[in-house]
Amino acid sequence: MNRYLPVARQHFLAALASTSVVVKAISAAVVLLYLLSWALDTSYALGVTPGYLFPPNFWVWTLVTHGLVEQHAWGVAASVGTVMTCGRLLEPLWGALELLIFFAVVNVSAGVLAGLSYLLTYVATFDLDFLFAVRIYGAAGFLGGVLVALKQTMGDTTVLRVPQVRLKAAPALVLLLLALLRLSGLLDSCAPLAAYSYGALSGWVYLRFYQRHSRGRGDMSDHFAFASFFPEAVQPVVGLLAGLVHAALVKIKVCRKMVKRYDVGAPSSITISLPGTDPQDAERRRQLALKALNERLKRVEDQSAWPSMDDEEDEEDDEVRTDTQPLLSGGRDASSSTQRTSGGPAGASPSSATQSGGTASSGGVQHSESSIITFEDASSRS
Repeated sequence: MNRYLPVARQHFLAALASTSVVVKAISAAVVLLYLLSWALDTSYALGVTPGYLFPPNFWVWTLVTHGLVEQHAWGVAASVGTVMTCGRLLEPLWGALELLIFFAVVNVSAGVLAGLSYLLTYVATFDLDFLFAVRIYGAAGFLGGVLVALKQTMGDTTVLRVPQVRLKAAPALVLLLLALLRLSGLLDSCAPLAAYSYGALSGWVYLRFYQRHSRGRGDMSDHFAFASFFPEAVQPVVGLLAGLVHAALVKIKVCRKMVKRYDVGAPSSITISLPGTDPQDAERRRQLALKALNERLKRVEDQSAWPSMDDEEDEEDDEVRTDTQPLLSGGRDASSSTQRTSGGPAGASPSSATQSGGTASSGGVQHSESSIITFEDASSRS
């Protein structure tokens, strides 16, 4: 075990060095706050407490800091690993600024929604523990948003082969795992489960309707619909309910309506597209497919070398020069063959005789017959 630790440390430092300033800053803040938690109760001062979040206390800074607070070493490892995964997989597609915006949107939204949930629970039960005994902190909310983003960009990637699990099923599986841990008593409260749920929901809403990219805003493709997060058996029912909620949100102008765009100037009749159907992840997939195709073509070329067009042209030129050289070598031209024709058989045509006479008068010198063109006397029959 000890011999693998230096290798793991080396790989971790190399991966951290290749990330941006945003990833390094978030990771450093998580580690520093964890070290500070040994001396202070950082979950109370920097975590979201529902009773202190809303007026009259209004501890709004906790909405920004609660995602950086950790109390255990395994929590620090999970938080730093989540941020570094974003740096390796999402930051090349979005950029450092967009990653920072996504981090802020998911954490703030998860803190507000989780705090409201506990406030409503207090209203229903009048139990003050739901207001002042609950601490919402950690990377659970951001983890939910990251898994949703990975489902959008690379959902078809296989995570496990036996049993076969694709990345698009990861958000639902992690939610089920957290629920089982809470039911078994391994989680002290429902705060991580609530933070994860609202983080995934807020991340989906942001990516679905508000994220800006080269094609506009949002991603309205079918594979990223809300119903796609559920099993196929219940997707029709969930899709119907989600459609009703979306229609209500459109009426109060919280979400925007799906608008079809018609490109009548396209070369093939009419092209219909939806906003977000061609996001940046589609460009990334095309680049990966093009890279794979180039590698296959390179392997085929290495196995069977194809002659180039330049080599074929050079060979054709050499053949032409070889064929014409006996006719034109030594300053001879077509006059030598015509002069030889003038001394040919008597049965030659008058045009040939006329041509040979004119050529002989202009040439003035008899040449040896060509090695390529020869004439034979026809056999005379009585």
